[in-house]
Amino acid sequence: MTLPHAAVETPVFMPVGTVATVKAVPQHLLEEMDVRIILGNTYHLYLRPGHEAIRRMGGLHRFMSWERAILTDSGGFQVFSLSELRKVTEEGVQFRSHLDGGLHFFSPEHSMDVQIALGSDIAMAFDECTEYPAEYGRARASLDLTLRWAERSKRHFDEHKFERPWGDGFAGQAPSLFGIVQGGMYLDLRRESAERLVAMDFPGYAIGGLSVGEPRERTREVIAETLPLLPKDKPRYVMGVGYPDEIAEYARMGVDMMDCVLPTRAARHGLLFTSEGRLNIKNRKFAEDQGPPDPNCGCIVCQRYTRAYLRHLMAAQEPLSAVLNTLHNLAFYLETMRKVRAELGAVGVD
Repeated sequence: MTLPHAAVETPVFMPVGTVATVKAVPQHLLEEMDVRIILGNTYHLYLRPGHEAIRRMGGLHRFMSWERAILTDSGGFQVFSLSELRKVTEEGVQFRSHLDGGLHFFSPEHSMDVQIALGSDIAMAFDECTEYPAEYGRARASLDLTLRWAERSKRHFDEHKFERPWGDGFAGQAPSLFGIVQGGMYLDLRRESAERLVAMDFPGYAIGGLSVGEPRERTREVIAETLPLLPKDKPRYVMGVGYPDEIAEYARMGVDMMDCVLPTRAARHGLLFTSEGRLNIKNRKFAEDQGPPDPNCGCIVCQRYTRAYLRHLMAAQEPLSAVLNTLHNLAFYLETMRKVRAELGAVGVD
């Protein structure tokens, strides 16, 4: 993908930088790891520090000192997670902030305005994420609403996408808006959603509403059913997945983009992903283990630090623990994608 701030090779895993930071990792280290695109969260940045404040400071890239690409989600999933604090209508969603209980309202148009103010390279259409499990009628109504919101999102974004913050580095290049396929776990609704979104002619498409508690086999089934209906010459993005073996599997199926909080969240709890499987670094057996976290990993953590030291940092509750664990997990995810890209390139898969 050639985006305003970076060229991005696919399939790609995007680290999640929810509130303008990939937790525990400074931007210069992300650059050294060759991260080309990260994900920011519209809902959280809207609440704090506020999209207008970020606009005044030159956009999210300048605010967080990140010159490479940014994808912002629409805020739909975060509003969905506030099930006790929200009210959904045709016009949009009224919700209370998880920070202070203040009342706010997001419409498709407002979500686009916030993302335009942030200055992201890729914005996402405002959608309703269907819970799991959901009855067919509920999923049907939610899908229809999401498709109407997609039309409104696209119309407003196309009219206002160049009203960007000063200093955002776009130099006149257009950002992109992706549509989001919904429909719960019902394959006929997923097919309809994909077909109707493709007819709207978005620059890229996401498959949303996954990793909401459904079994892994259902996730794969939905992706396998939906993916062939989305144009191969446009980016295809599966939102919010998954473990390393899952992202490799989905990439081989034809998914171009994925994101997940798992590598950073797991790291803060002492779970490391390695070529030998998952490793709980808090385990007592590592107290005097002088080996690297992963003997087959060449990341800066595995080159320098031992399992014993990482376990000590966790036990002592040192902040450095989160930094080193996160650096390793992100490196493992990024290397997983590099291997899949090389594999797909070797066999000539487009």
